Amino acid sequence: MTRRKYVIEAIAYLIVILFQVLSLVVFVYIILTWVLSRDHPVMLALGQVVEPLLQPIRNLLPQTGMIDFSPMVLLILLQLVQQLMASTFL
Repeated sequence: MTRRKYVIEAIAYLIVILFQVLSLVVFVYIILTWVLSRDHPVMLALGQVVEPLLQPIRNLLPQTGMIDFSPMVLLILLQLVQQLMASTFL
């Protein structure tokens, strides 16, 4: 393999790991919304990461009452992008 291929592969691995960590953060955020109040410092910190990703999805999805499907859609999108990256570059 050439050096360039190693660099591209390393960057792809980092991006895949980033998406895995982001998926974990979204999952933790979902679980903590059932347990902690929105004013809790942990929720505020996680919300700063997750909410900007959820808002465009919420704008596209129709209102479904009390159930918010945007986190599930975000997790599916993150998994799709992660699999696409892995199959393309790794």
